[in-house]
Amino acid sequence: MVQSLARAGCEVTLVLKAPVRTGRLVDPLRGLPGVTVHSPHAAGRIPDHAVMVPRWAAGVLAELDEADPFDLVVVRGRQIAAKLAAGPLAGRLWTYLTDVPQHPAEFTGAAFGELRRIADASRMLLCQTEELRCFMESAVPATAGKSVLFPPVVALPEGLEPRAEGAPAGRALKLVYTGKFAPRWNTYEMTRLPARLTVDAEVHMIGDKVHVDPGDPGYAPRMQAALESAPGVVWHGGHPRAEAMRLTAACDVGLSWRHPSLDSSLELSTKLLECGLLNVPVVLNRTPMHERLFGADYPLFVATEDDVADALDRVAKDPELYALAAARCRAAAEDYTLDASSARLAGYLADAFPAADEKVLAAGGGRKLRVGIAGHDLKFFTRLLDYLNSRPDMEVRVDHWSALRVHDPAKGEELLDWADVILCEWCGPNALWYAERKRPGQRLLVRLHRFELYADWPRKLAIDNVDKVICVSPHYRDLTLAKTGWPSDKVVVIPNWVDDKQLDRPKLEGAEHHLGFIGLAPSRKRFDLALDVLEELRRDDPRFTLFVKSKLPWDYWWIWQKPEERAHFEEAFRRVRRSPLLSGGVVFDDYGRDVAAWLRRIGFVLSTSDDESFHLAPAEGMAAGAVPALLNWPGADTIYDTRWIHRSTTEMAQSIADTVRLGRWDADRRDGRAQVRAAYGLDEVCAQLVDALAGHAPADLGPAMMR
Repeated sequence: MVQSLARAGCEVTLVLKAPVRTGRLVDPLRGLPGVTVHSPHAAGRIPDHAVMVPRWAAGVLAELDEADPFDLVVVRGRQIAAKLAAGPLAGRLWTYLTDVPQHPAEFTGAAFGELRRIADASRMLLCQTEELRCFMESAVPATAGKSVLFPPVVALPEGLEPRAEGAPAGRALKLVYTGKFAPRWNTYEMTRLPARLTVDAEVHMIGDKVHVDPGDPGYAPRMQAALESAPGVVWHGGHPRAEAMRLTAACDVGLSWRHPSLDSSLELSTKLLECGLLNVPVVLNRTPMHERLFGADYPLFVATEDDVADALDRVAKDPELYALAAARCRAAAEDYTLDASSARLAGYLADAFPAADEKVLAAGGGRKLRVGIAGHDLKFFTRLLDYLNSRPDMEVRVDHWSALRVHDPAKGEELLDWADVILCEWCGPNALWYAERKRPGQRLLVRLHRFELYADWPRKLAIDNVDKVICVSPHYRDLTLAKTGWPSDKVVVIPNWVDDKQLDRPKLEGAEHHLGFIGLAPSRKRFDLALDVLEELRRDDPRFTLFVKSKLPWDYWWIWQKPEERAHFEEAFRRVRRSPLLSGGVVFDDYGRDVAAWLRRIGFVLSTSDDESFHLAPAEGMAAGAVPALLNWPGADTIYDTRWIHRSTTEMAQSIADTVRLGRWDADRRDGRAQVRAAYGLDEVCAQLVDALAGHAPADLGPAMMR
């Protein structure tokens, strides 16, 4: 982490939690440019004999921060992260999540509360694997939108070269294991392999920690005896990491075969990646994570001891198979090198700390531009607000109305006295209040949504006091102009944002046969038409399944109290229960913030609405690598490429079936992802909003709508 941050351009202070007994690990870091190694023990902050507990660590970090404030603090471990979450470093934490529950049954109320507090206090949450990230987002909603990948980092020690190319010839096959010796790591079974193979073999065991198993008192002595005397076993004892890697590079095949109970682990073994970097193929369990890394046809996937012996015999006798396994391991390790890690962190740093813009500073009169945000509900503005707060050329304050019409006038007057520019989220009572009171020279922007357009507030708005009204699509801009009669140069388009980086995740197996439908209420979303599409598809291919992520209609009292709404959904649900074609083909998933994780299983996102102002679901699906499928609701062609728009449910179903049958799914979803990034990606929309706040938005401002 220190090396990666330093390569990414940071000045790094490494705070040690233990006194330095040997310089083997620390001295190389002290020699790096821009790196400071701080030992609280050596500085006298902590007694030399004492172990640094989280409370002391928090105090040390707070003292260092007070003397020279940090921009970010990377912390690993739940206990210390929880301690820091309640202190002055909250909001600057980049928390590396490892020691967290990895099964829903392990989530006690206390664990959930602690992780939620850590998530709230963290600027980013670094997750080792995609599997861990998705699990955390489902289990702790506060982690959604903040969780990013930071996989293990592997680097060759100085002077160590990877194993030479080619299968072993003319000598015994050398197998190698590095780590602890424990029952679930199958280390005792590994010592039996030389006797089981049909080729000459030896097992090199590196490590000195033998697990004492209360459930099997005989394990430790049995394991110790095998290390010392089993035929074909060479026990090297414990060694520093660099020496262990040198010993590994002198062997032919790594052993990482474990008990099936570990298959559900959400973490990735660094030893696997080190072997790949050393050009040493590895025997390991078949899991979805490993298949994604090495390919489903990797030749050294195993389940039983017999499988291990058979696989090793095959690669020992087949040079081409050995070369294939080595190449797969080498390719898998490439994404986990120090260069890859520093590039990944550089991207996160660029997102978290955008550069200042001279035109924004100019709009603030040579200082930070003072931006006020006012509204009762900022759910459509969250990531935009995060971005504005992160900019070094802006200062942001929020007048958060407690309800649509409930406001503290004193807070509003304070914002009016302070701000250079005010943006009202929603064209409601907040916009009317600020338009009546805007001071001379102050700029006022209003973001108008579908909800307000059909209410009275736009008609009452003092439009002469508003600099720009922002709509999310050209169609709604046209409707707004027609309905209000406002001057055309007052109404501009800045589209809804799509968090394309968060949504860009690998698909799960079978996704091409999975349809997604996000938000089924109210009835104008036309869930019934989505069922029509599914029935058409399942007539020929029962693998097609509709996944619905939504609150159910009775969860919205204002919808369920309407007889026509209730009748619509009662009929739709009767149809799901009774239709032979729909039986087993519709899955209802909980509403929640884990949309990015949910979309990994979705291959097509449907939009069958009667009308929409924008409809974010297809765009989110595109960013997640799904193909959009829309009916031609009014204005759809001003937002989405017409290739994704269909005239009927029959045409939509036929297009989906052809896309899968003709093998076009991968190409189509790549096209869709590129389109949505260019038109509605978060960076693109943020740039347009910054221009508007700085007063540089032209009258015809609008995105490069999909074509």
